[in-house]
Amino acid sequence: MLGIVNYRIGNLANVKNAFLKLGTKVQIEEFPENLKKYDHLILPGVGAFGDAMEHLRASAMQESLLEFVKSGKPLLGICLGMQLLFTKSHEFGTHMGLGLLEGEVVRIEAVQKGQKIPHMGWNRVYQVRESPLLLGLESPFYLYFVHSFCVKNLQNAVGVSHYGAEFASVVQKDNVFGIQPHPEKSHNVGLEILKNFIAL
Repeated sequence: MLGIVNYRIGNLANVKNAFLKLGTKVQIEEFPENLKKYDHLILPGVGAFGDAMEHLRASAMQESLLEFVKSGKPLLGICLGMQLLFTKSHEFGTHMGLGLLEGEVVRIEAVQKGQKIPHMGWNRVYQVRESPLLLGLESPFYLYFVHSFCVKNLQNAVGVSHYGAEFASVVQKDNVFGIQPHPEKSHNVGLEILKNFIAL
């Protein structure tokens, strides 16, 4: 059983529908005490980092997420959910994250002519390290992005992308996975990534 963490921030329906399309048993979960019953967890997110962390703390999801990771089961953060895995963010102030991965979330520097913020649309992902999340994909591959902040620390990067500067687009440390683009909006390649996650 796969759980999608509901902490009152983000569009959960698209993520759920993608897994249903793959024939996966999936449930949107809003009770932190229930997270331990799932085999896999998805941490989605759309919006501001600080607001998201406030919701996680207020709902007691933060502690339950950390306990889930300690159990060794796989966790996948998507978009803002990936950013929340890191140490801190500088989005509208400084906010502490879950601290599962080392690194800071910073504003994208779109220095090339014609590049706008947010970074929105299809972009290449270059695989830089082996990961079961990217099994069977030929590098580079295209995924769909919508974000204004990114992680430049590549310590745990398994995939990188370029928009003004290089940033981590797919990350992994042990059983913690993150993806900056939206696999649920990335057609067949995105579904392959979600399928790989289910297989862990």
